[in-house]
Amino acid sequence: MKLARQLAVAAGLALAVTAPLSAQAAKPVAKQQQPAAKHETKATLRSEAKIKEKDARKTALAEVPNGKVTKHDIAREDGKVVYTYDIRAQGKPGFEAVQVDAVSGQVVKHEHMEPKTVAKKADSKLKSAKKS
Repeated sequence: MKLARQLAVAAGLALAVTAPLSAQAAKPVAKQQQPAAKHETKATLRSEAKIKEKDARKTALAEVPNGKVTKHDIAREDGKVVYTYDIRAQGKPGFEAVQVDAVSGQVVKHEHMEPKTVAKKADSKLKSAKKS
């Protein structure tokens, strides 16, 4: 009788310990592994920047002579805080996408975006937004 009671108590303790663990395992993996970077604000990113936006803009425009900035932003890309610029070049379809490191002031990426490439990216963003 004493042994049966001890076994019942041991089984109850085991259940009390493992139940919370199995409840945690039932949570979706995606929610547990979301990066904190998604919750960063523009103010947080600007506070990390050592280069002023107007200086980064000058650096980006130096990459595209006679260009005009049509869109700009600050974001984290590959772990770095960067200013991103879409720059229209005279007489050239599409735009130049230029990224300037907000800490060093160096150009980290410069690529030409053709109009059809831009349309494909916009279409894929719409599709992924609809799935969410």
